[in-house]
Amino acid sequence: MIVLLSVLALAVLALITQAGVMALQRIYPQQGNTIEVAGAHLNVVDLGPRDADGPAVVLLHGASSNLETMRPLGELLAKHRRVILIDRPGHGWSARDDLRNSTPAMQARIVDEALRKLEVGAAIFVVHSLAGAFGPLMALDYPHRTAGLVMLAPVLYPWPGGAGTYNTIVTTPVIGPLLAFTITLPLGLLLAKPVARGVFAPQAMPDGFIAGSRTPLLLRPREFLANAWELIGLKAAVANQAPRYDAIKVPVVVITGDSDVTVSPARHSRAFAAAVPQARLIVLPGVGHMVQYAAPELVASEIETMIAELGAGPKAAMR
Repeated sequence: MIVLLSVLALAVLALITQAGVMALQRIYPQQGNTIEVAGAHLNVVDLGPRDADGPAVVLLHGASSNLETMRPLGELLAKHRRVILIDRPGHGWSARDDLRNSTPAMQARIVDEALRKLEVGAAIFVVHSLAGAFGPLMALDYPHRTAGLVMLAPVLYPWPGGAGTYNTIVTTPVIGPLLAFTITLPLGLLLAKPVARGVFAPQAMPDGFIAGSRTPLLLRPREFLANAWELIGLKAAVANQAPRYDAIKVPVVVITGDSDVTVSPARHSRAFAAAVPQARLIVLPGVGHMVQYAAPELVASEIETMIAELGAGPKAAMR
């Protein structure tokens, strides 16, 4: 009887989850265009004047999110610049064929291919949190595509511990997918606000952030699994690539908050700035992980300064 009731409960939760997925996709429809690339398709939003002088600015979001978390900064920049927002593979309205394979190197290749199809030349990459891990790979492996890096609270080095208990469980064979397709969505809807508040701390989470950032899309089973596999593989990936950082040649600005408890400023931003000779480090007092919300004008100013120093004459050649 207990087994029967358990199976029945899981079946009901699976139906609730499927209905929830359909509802979320109606509430938060795709905002952008689909670019087909090898092994994935990407949702891309192109803002600002296409013929703006200087390099385009490409904004890439972190884990457990989508391009909407970078849109406010993007709209600020798009007054004068071509700005490209991308749902990274597996997030938002992008998807990847292999949920388990999402290394920074793979994502850098996919982003490079998408930008080539968009006829974007050398760009300024603005990378937040987990996306910080493949910002350096854009500069190292795709120098023709990278004019400069602006890194916001980036993940760049291995850290003590793992990738979170729930991510470990949800990537376990059999039980992981079972959880993802049954309890993750209803449980996640209850926890979304307190978890997001913790990421913003000590700043207050903006009113309407959960809906405005379309965060509930993360709770769809395939996206949740893609996000978990990405986090599980991240530590080994950054350990492998970190010895290459001193070979970066493009301009780099790193902006972090000294009160960030999500990504350690000392372990990541300070260590990276020490390893990359031309990197400039800005540490914001009293600021947490969501730098682009705490200090958007400063971030935009640093991007504009970098573009000015690069020279805002003829547009970067198309590659």
